[in-house]
Amino acid sequence: MDLIEIFLSIQGESTFAGLPCIFIRLAKCNLRCTYCDSIYTFETKFQLEIKQIIQKIKEFSPIKLVEITGGEPLLQEKVYDLFEALHNEDYRILLETNGSIALDKVPEYVHKIVDIKTPGSGYPDSFAEKNIALLDKERDEIKFVITSREDYEFSLKKIKKYSLKNYKVLFSPVTNSIEPKTIVEWILEDKLAVRFQLQLHKYIWDADTEGV
Repeated sequence: MDLIEIFLSIQGESTFAGLPCIFIRLAKCNLRCTYCDSIYTFETKFQLEIKQIIQKIKEFSPIKLVEITGGEPLLQEKVYDLFEALHNEDYRILLETNGSIALDKVPEYVHKIVDIKTPGSGYPDSFAEKNIALLDKERDEIKFVITSREDYEFSLKKIKKYSLKNYKVLFSPVTNSIEPKTIVEWILEDKLAVRFQLQLHKYIWDADTEGV
């Protein structure tokens, strides 16, 4: 598989925020979001077979929470074999995906964290709408990354359009684009049942640090 890095850190986002987590960052992405904080993932740094990946992450035992991220992980067909291998080793698997690729082949045991891209990303039409029917509202999560009031209003419209009221919905600000407090004030004003989140790792380490 084409990879960028494998490392142990804390989970910086999602409902798993704050927990120790092993990250498997795969290379390549089909989008070029304006605020991308992982441009270094566009080109492969190294390659490993799945059995080598499993061997590597076992070095972080007893941690059993693992996130597959990118780039866009679903671009690599072998990622489905990786899901199975991790599941067979009793890892709890998180998948971070940009929402543009169908989730129909992702196993039910994988906890999906799916972006719906806002206008500020440059890709407001990238979301594969059929993915809504493939999400488990009790387990999976939907993320909106927000740069502006326009992005916020866009997110509200998508929540209504896809009837996401009872889903796990995350609102996340883009660092240096909008004040977190501003989004929180909007959420409270509208009394939204969404989870506001910050990228914890960017507050613990320098925002541009890789491998954390």
